[in-house]
Amino acid sequence: MPRVSRKRLIAAPRDRVWELVSDPHHLPRWWPRAVRVEDVHQASGGRRSRWTTVLETQRGRGVRADYRCTSAAAGERYLWEQDIEGTPFEKILRSAALDIHLQGRNGSTVVTLAGSERLRGLSRLGSPMMR
Repeated sequence: MPRVSRKRLIAAPRDRVWELVSDPHHLPRWWPRAVRVEDVHQASGGRRSRWTTVLETQRGRGVRADYRCTSAAAGERYLWEQDIEGTPFEKILRSAALDIHLQGRNGSTVVTLAGSERLRGLSRLGSPMMR
């Protein structure tokens, strides 16, 4: 399963960063190609929240992707997974998830994003759509 992880130090307290990453409405501010977020059903603490993100393709078209939060620990961790079954993504993906970890450090926050995808069929060989 391909997995990519990146870590950055953000000059903001952990609670402020948590407000940003745990609220799907804020995704267009920081997630690549996210144009807007629709149909947000937010649960207390983030867990079991569901939403649709409209992503812009390289050709400028909008593509809808549905997500759900599968795990959340306030101020520390937020995990979301993409709903694949019955969508156009089903042809190329078996699963896709993003795990966000926050760690406070002297008034700043270390943010670690770890994304993982399980590809389907020939996409496993390096489909241009997955680049």
